[in-house]
Amino acid sequence: MSRPSVFSIPLHRSFADALAAGLLRWTKEEPLGLAQTLLLVPGNRAGLAIRDAFVRRAEGGLLLPRIVAIGDPELDEKLGAALDPIDDGAPIPPAIDPLDRRLILARLLTESRVGDPIETVEAMRLAGDLGRVIDQMLIEGIDPAALADVVPADLARHWESSLAVLRLVLDRWPEELRARGLIDLADRRGRLLARADARWRSAPPAGRVVAAGISGGGAAVAALLRTVSRLERGAVVLAGVDLDMPQEEWDSLGPTDGQRAEETHPQYHLKRLLDAMDVGRGEVEGWRYGGGRDAPAVRTRAISNALAPAAFTAKWQTLPVAERRLTGVKSAVFATPAEEAQAIAVALREAVQTEGRTAALVTPDRMLARRVSAHLRRWGIEADDSAGRALSSTPPATLLLALAEAAAEGFAPVALMTLLKHPLVNGGGERLPWLEKVRRLDRALRGPRPAAGLGAITAHLEQGRREKAIEDWAAIRPLLEPLEAAFVDGPPSALVAALREAVARLAGDAAWGRPAGRATAALVASLEEALPLGPRHVRADAFPAVLKLLLDEISVRPPQGGHPRISIWGLIEARLQQPDLTILGGLNEGVWPSRPAPDPWLAPAIRAALGLPGIERRIGIQAHDLATALGGREVLVTRARRDARAPAIASRFWLRMEAMTSGLTLAPQFARLAEALDRPKDFRPAGRPAPSPPVEDRPRRIAVTRLDRLKADPFAFYASQMLRLSEWDAIDADPTPAWRGSQVHKVIEEWLTEDDCRPDELRARAERMLANVARHPVLHAMWTPRLLEAIERLGGFVADNRGAGRVPLVAERKGRIEIEGVTLEGTADRIDRLPTGGLAIVDYKTGQPPSGKAVIEGYSMQLGLLGLIADRGGFEGIEGKAGEFEYWSLAADRKSGDLGYVQSAVGLKRDGSGIEPGDFTDVAARNLIAAVQTWLLGEEPFTAKLHPDYSPYEDYDQLMRLDEWYGARDL
Repeated sequence: MSRPSVFSIPLHRSFADALAAGLLRWTKEEPLGLAQTLLLVPGNRAGLAIRDAFVRRAEGGLLLPRIVAIGDPELDEKLGAALDPIDDGAPIPPAIDPLDRRLILARLLTESRVGDPIETVEAMRLAGDLGRVIDQMLIEGIDPAALADVVPADLARHWESSLAVLRLVLDRWPEELRARGLIDLADRRGRLLARADARWRSAPPAGRVVAAGISGGGAAVAALLRTVSRLERGAVVLAGVDLDMPQEEWDSLGPTDGQRAEETHPQYHLKRLLDAMDVGRGEVEGWRYGGGRDAPAVRTRAISNALAPAAFTAKWQTLPVAERRLTGVKSAVFATPAEEAQAIAVALREAVQTEGRTAALVTPDRMLARRVSAHLRRWGIEADDSAGRALSSTPPATLLLALAEAAAEGFAPVALMTLLKHPLVNGGGERLPWLEKVRRLDRALRGPRPAAGLGAITAHLEQGRREKAIEDWAAIRPLLEPLEAAFVDGPPSALVAALREAVARLAGDAAWGRPAGRATAALVASLEEALPLGPRHVRADAFPAVLKLLLDEISVRPPQGGHPRISIWGLIEARLQQPDLTILGGLNEGVWPSRPAPDPWLAPAIRAALGLPGIERRIGIQAHDLATALGGREVLVTRARRDARAPAIASRFWLRMEAMTSGLTLAPQFARLAEALDRPKDFRPAGRPAPSPPVEDRPRRIAVTRLDRLKADPFAFYASQMLRLSEWDAIDADPTPAWRGSQVHKVIEEWLTEDDCRPDELRARAERMLANVARHPVLHAMWTPRLLEAIERLGGFVADNRGAGRVPLVAERKGRIEIEGVTLEGTADRIDRLPTGGLAIVDYKTGQPPSGKAVIEGYSMQLGLLGLIADRGGFEGIEGKAGEFEYWSLAADRKSGDLGYVQSAVGLKRDGSGIEPGDFTDVAARNLIAAVQTWLLGEEPFTAKLHPDYSPYEDYDQLMRLDEWYGARDL
């Protein structure tokens, strides 16, 4: 074989365009030379970029070369005749399906019986990592048996445990493959490439063979490239080999004996590839052809210097200005990712204004990419986001997950509503009637969670007497019953079949359409067939997590058809192509470069001993991706000072560029334009609301519990009583104090009316109530024991009072009177007859009762107003004058600490302040009449938050736009 023919296209040139220009030049004198050329590329996306470059240079038509992606799973079909059987003609076994392999590995892990048992979800996650370890060993040509000879003596115990499981699984894995007549995909690709290598060495192809842009792939790829580089009509064209890097720096990358390899350097993986090809850097020639889309040549040197090995960065101080100036590269820093995304969208939008100009966002941050896409849609630009999105975030997959999660959680209200409101459910002409049913059911299920299961929901609705919701639920429940049955006692494969059938019942064919639907359908079909290969026992409650794990790892790429000049690329998609404007977004540490994913199976020392790449090599590859993108004609680099959770640190690459250049050139115009987009022309913040409806339209009815709201926050009274707006309980809500109070009221009411206040019945009744409603863990752990202690203590107070002649008369009794032309109404929790013949008004509290200060200042008049109703005969069948006003609290007494105590609402203090019990109804009446005459019979506006100290509830704060005006003026 001749001297190797290896070339490198420098960073400042667009790889695809320069390659096309050179190959056209090479085949200029050969009419069919280009058509007879076999072009090997790393992946399908690279092949598409190179094909487009040829099309851009085509004039009167062009026969393109045969482009083959060596990373394609169907590599044998793509290479065709080059892989025809040679000597023995033995066929290469087919590759095992990736999902089958993962499930089998997960089963082997659960059966390993080494250390603690492995749960199904964890086994599936570890099986994915284990599959990558197997692939890495196959790609590097390492026999798994080598593990026995490379284990360090001082290995930590947890690594020893992981290694024991790994050895056990790797011992069984070949047998699993042989039993099925299959091999690993990485093994099959390696064999195919080895076969092509052997054939070309013995019988070189007649046409030209060019390997372009391939920078890794293991031993088989390196051997094939070595052969191609030495073919008479072969060539290897690499991207961005630094031919001008000082030899000392190149040698420092390693690896050498006793020297740690600089795997995070962007040139390391290229150096390693050249070593595997037996090619010295001095044998690599610079590519002489330009593609017409080049940046200044000095850019390549500046990029190389910015990314120099750490030990050589001191040279920045003495470099010529031209070699450390990144001319054409500008930077922009933003406060938040949202601002960054909007500014990037503005920059892309600006690029469209110039005819023929292309622009692309390159980022590994998928959230940033999605935000930019959303901003571009405001101008009708649908960007070609070639990196795609996780299948788990698409509507068909979220429907599948919603079904699985609802069934696994026993159709708990939140999961059930998420499912029934999904946009694909009943998405046709019946959508609006369906949503009406779901909304009624939503309202009926608000509050604490009912018991698990579809039957329990039916019982809950019947108990609440929600007739219309019961009717709606009767139509919905049959759609979910088969799914519930499968999740209760079905095998794993039955779970998938039940999910598939449930999707068909709820959404029909709409769920399986378009790319996301087809990808979801393919996964469901594969999973249904392959699940028997996996772990023997898959818990139904763990199945949604398994499903989401698989959906997260599948990317859905939209079909072509986006804007022809605006693209969004991930790092892999951006390789080998450069637009006119390149925007590098998300340059923060942990994003670009991303944090290396830890290997749960092999300790770093073991990986090094085996000859596997370190987990930090990914940083070096991402550094090379950055270097390639920085070679664009015009580049904008961006970052945000914080992410969604905390302040962010600038990427190490960003800091290097800033340090070398003494500050990148700023591009502030995009931030200003983005800010101007959302800046209103006339900023008019909301004023303090004070609606003033006509007097004749104002309420003529007020509850005893509403007086405080009318006085302290008239707007809230207006919203609740006139607008009829009330806050709903949340779905699956934590038990609120009001809810707990209603349960206690019900228990004591039934104890009084049905048990005649017998002390031995109260605790038993409370326990029955808790058994029916206390399913929430907080109730079981905290409230239940406290309630039982407090309620039993209050029962003792009732017994003591009866012994002293005080008798409970009624509980939860409603009453009303007319006063000043307004109806005053209220419900007394309990009314007792005192030994003196008077009445005691009792109010139950689950928390602390109101303070005496509030009563003195004219608030907390509820008991006094109830006494006023009693004094005027407003409680049917109850006669007498109220003389005692008491709060019976279930909270801890501040003095004794005992749970359950009684406190009078009024009384004089030592300093003479306070209200005498006999005067309480008169004081309450005066406060009521003043408020009624001011707001109900008068024209005073219902001003928001008059007295914030006595209006602690936030039900109407959003309606009154409190945040816009509160504190801006004196209240």
